Amino acid sequence: MVRTQVQLPDDVYARAKRLAERREVSLAELTRRGLEYILSIYPPDDGSNAVWQPPAPRKLGWRGLDDAELKAEAQRGTAEDLVVRARKTARRSR
Repeated sequence: MVRTQVQLPDDVYARAKRLAERREVSLAELTRRGLEYILSIYPPDDGSNAVWQPPAPRKLGWRGLDDAELKAEAQRGTAEDLVVRARKTARRSR
């Protein structure tokens, strides 16, 4: 095991110390668990200098909309929304 020092803001230290006491573990154990958790949620470092890229978007199964139509719907402004709603309301009242 490696011994190290960490500098913490006073409020973070106080909160961590209280949590460790409530959980009946040492501050060192709480710190180890916290680091293990953080390391578990980040992708493993493969040693390369590759730039991280977000994952490719998944198809979410939009019914009846292709990618271009979905983009158009997402970029449509509020005024256009009012016009479309008015048209839909007019169609329903016929």
